[in-house]
Formats: sequence, structure tokens, C-alpha cells
Amino acid sequence: MTTSDASLSSPARRLLHTREVLCQGYERDDGLWDIEARMSDVKTHPMHHDDGRVRLPAGRFMHRMGLCLTVDEGLRIVAARAWTEHAPNAECMDIGASYEALVGLSIGPGFTSRVKERFGGAAGCTHLTELLGPVATTAFQTLFPVFEQRRRARLLSDPEGAARTRPPLLDSCFALRAEGEVARGRWPAFAKPA
Repeated sequence: MTTSDASLSSPARRLLHTREVLCQGYERDDGLWDIEARMSDVKTHPMHHDDGRVRLPAGRFMHRMGLCLTVDEGLRIVAARAWTEHAPNAECMDIGASYEALVGLSIGPGFTSRVKERFGGAAGCTHLTELLGPVATTAFQTLFPVFEQRRRARLLSDPEGAARTRPPLLDSCFALRAEGEVARGRWPAFAKPA
């Protein structure tokens, strides 16, 4: 029985909370890219203050916020903007400008640790900081055609050198492991026996 099969046969359920995350990558006409992420949280029941008063009615946004990072073709952040439209506390609205400190960072190895250093704990918003993981993945997916075009150009200009260069996606996940079928088909020179 798979996980999805188990949830279909489980007892009746009642939805309590919905979190939605949407990430989009845009090519700009100035040679840069905008990577935008939005997230929202909605409860199906009211939230109350300690004294019993309704703090947030059911079905209203508890959180609704987003980030937009502008990156160059090397995935270096050249502009950053964060915003909060809905949050449970008024002070949540004040943190957005802090995310301008992302400017100058590059999305790549070490990005997550640098983000945690800058925005961990009281220095940032948990939700905005969590969005930076999907933003990084979306940035890579958005610019992947640029990276592929460069790789093909290197292959054409220096076939022997390019053939000796380890593919960056090799061993980046289970399906692209050096011992797998995909590696044997796409990168036979770098494939390992299963």
C-alpha cells in the first residue's frame, strides 16, 4: 500500500490548514531574470486571543507574503524585494526591507547556510526565509536553458575538453546517480557500474 492509498482508506478527515506556495521564473528584456515566490496560510477555523476574542476568522489569510529576487546569468542576486500582505502580527510587516541583504549573494553551493546566517531567528521572518529554498530551485530551473546552451557551445568549440568535464547534474539526485540508467544513457563516460 502506498502513502496515497493509505490516505484514501483512512478515517474521515477534516481540513484544518492550507499552505500554498507558488514560484515563478521570468526572463526580463534587460538580460536579467526575476524569480518570484508567494506563500499563503489559511485556517478553516477561527483563531482566538487568550481571552477568547476572535483573532482571525476562519477562511481568512493568516499569512500572505512573497519574495522577488532578480538574478543575473550567474545566479548572482542583483536585487531583492520581500513583502507581507497579511500576517498575524503588525510587526511582521516591518521585516521585508531586511531581505535586501540578499543582494550580492549567489544561488549555488553554500547559499542555504549564508541565508541562515543572515536571516535566522529574530533577524528574519521564518516564512520568507523558508521561501528562499524553493526560490533557489526555481532560479536554477528557470536558467537551465542558459546553462545548457553554454554547455553545448563548449562541446562544439572544444569537444575533447567538454567530454572530460563532469556533468554538473551527475549525482545531484537518485535518478541522476552515476550508477543509474540515466547516467549510462546521457553520460556514458562518467557512468559507474550498478
